[in-house]
Amino acid sequence: MLNEGDYRGSLQRLERLHREHPGFRHAADALFQSAEIYNNHLDEPRKALMRYLMLERDYPGYGQLPLVHRQVADIYKYQLEDHVLAISAYQKVLDGPVGQPDWIQYEVADSYFRLNNFEQARIEFTSLLKNYPDSELGPEVQFRIAVTYAVEGQLPEAEAAYRLVIEHWPDSSYAPEARFGLAAVLEEKEELQKALDILEELENYGNPAVLQQKIDKIRTRIEKKEKAI
Repeated sequence: MLNEGDYRGSLQRLERLHREHPGFRHAADALFQSAEIYNNHLDEPRKALMRYLMLERDYPGYGQLPLVHRQVADIYKYQLEDHVLAISAYQKVLDGPVGQPDWIQYEVADSYFRLNNFEQARIEFTSLLKNYPDSELGPEVQFRIAVTYAVEGQLPEAEAAYRLVIEHWPDSSYAPEARFGLAAVLEEKEELQKALDILEELENYGNPAVLQQKIDKIRTRIEKKEKAI
């Protein structure tokens, strides 16, 4: 029934099996499949979450628990947008056997970022770079470290962090973003000509209209400053 797309019919039988025969050797599988149906096919994350949590509570030796922990964390973060509970859930994922631990560490850092806890986000991002120096997430993580400094007004630190992206990953898609961010920091530091030079040489920036607006704004500021002198 599941293979044929009859999700409600399959769900009804799986839940009845689990409810009436909780000691059956496939009872945990039935509960897991019901959670997956709610999560992946019926878009009912709260019902899925309840069943995943029941699996954690009632079947502590279940072989799919690492996946269950990840599903719980993703539901909290991406569907319920409860980033506090997401952080706790992702930490549980990290405590167990997990593939791509750098990605889980990223989810923790990003959750702190979404809570506007930029200092802790930066700590988590920095830890990711230290623990997984060869991670493909490196350019983005270093870029986001720079952003945390920038939003907190720590301009020298933001400038240095943006420059690291440009120097270490010049071919990354985050290099143009880092150049734009660096120019914004230099503008805030009143180093207008340096900011303008970076923007005028900037290639492959994702939003040319925004780039041109920024260039025009800084040119106008430079002209006003020169007239004032």
